Amino acid sequence: MNFINLAHAASDAQEPSALGFLLPIFILVLMYFILIRPQSKKLKEHKQMIAELKVGDEIATSGGILGKVLKVGESFIQLKISDNVEIKLQKTSVNKILPKNSLGSIK
Repeated sequence: MNFINLAHAASDAQEPSALGFLLPIFILVLMYFILIRPQSKKLKEHKQMIAELKVGDEIATSGGILGKVLKVGESFIQLKISDNVEIKLQKTSVNKILPKNSLGSIK
C-alpha cells in the first residue's frame, strides 16, 4: 500500500459548523433561566418581605424559632418567643411571616 496515495485521497478539512459555536451559548442561556433567574427572584421576594416586617408580625426563622416581633431596627429585630423570653435576631434570619394568630399563646 502506498501511503502517499492515501494521504492525497483524504478529504479536505471541513469548516467548523455554527452548531459548535452556538451550543455553548445555548447552554449558558439555559443555565441562566434554570439556575440564576429563579434564585435572584427568590432573593428579591425575601428582601421585600424583610422590608415589610412590622411590630406584631408572627414569624418563623431559618433556625426554626417561632415568635412575635416586638421591635424592628435597621438590621435587627427583637422577637418574643415565650412569656418573659425575648431574643434579638438579624432580619435576614426571618424565613416566613406567619398568618395572624398562628402563635395564640404568645401575648
